[in-house]
Amino acid sequence: MIGESAPAKVNLALHVTGQRTDGYHLLDSLVVFAAIGDRLAVELSDELALSISGDLATGVPPGPENLVLRAAAILAPGQGARIMLEKALPHAAGLGGGSADAAAALRALSRLWGVPLPPLDEILTLGADVPVCLTGAPQRMAGIGEVLSDVPSLPPLYAVLVNPRVTVPTGAVFEGLSRKENPAMGAPDWVDFRSFIEWLSRQRNDLEASAIAVAPAIETALGALQREDTPLARMSGSGATCFGLFETARAAEFAAASISAAHPDWWVKATPLLTC
Repeated sequence: MIGESAPAKVNLALHVTGQRTDGYHLLDSLVVFAAIGDRLAVELSDELALSISGDLATGVPPGPENLVLRAAAILAPGQGARIMLEKALPHAAGLGGGSADAAAALRALSRLWGVPLPPLDEILTLGADVPVCLTGAPQRMAGIGEVLSDVPSLPPLYAVLVNPRVTVPTGAVFEGLSRKENPAMGAPDWVDFRSFIEWLSRQRNDLEASAIAVAPAIETALGALQREDTPLARMSGSGATCFGLFETARAAEFAAASISAAHPDWWVKATPLLTC
């Protein structure tokens, strides 16, 4: 049996810089990954089958529309495997859960079956976030998700991830954008936590206002983070998960405990971010 982690993807900044004639949006995003996420295990079998477990399995489609099975189909059509997916991330939450699962499936099944990963154009058919999720490392993601580049070393970062238990349809968020041609991110310029927060504060998530219009609970979640003296709070991806960044694990854990106590029905996690 082969196991793979599918860490949560966090868009620390997400700029929408244009839209192609085919409808795809052009992005410029700083992406990092958390030390928490889903887990996937695979073993050889005569048929291809997916089972889903975990506290947050409800609502995750188990059929051929699931990105894990779609990833298996493009990797090696006709091959068999038993795939076990344990869901720890909320569904449709701006954390790239499905894309991270697909990337983990590609890595695990490539090893199990002894086949190479598919070309980039095929990987992109699974979703714009799948290529960056395959890297599992901090990246600047541009184009529609296919242009990836390394970034300077990040300082140690600890995050509190907050989801108010609402799902946000990505399509509706992009459709609600009032402007689709916005400036790209500034050139990376940081040496420590303080300078990184200062740089990141000058960047944006261009989807935030549109997502709040779709799901006002996002604004409530951001307010909860800001009340914890968070150095920086922002929405990830197309929502509804928001994050706060902290310099120490203790500060993040304290803030997470405080928010959980005030909002026991929310999904709240303190986690280190994988900065290398």
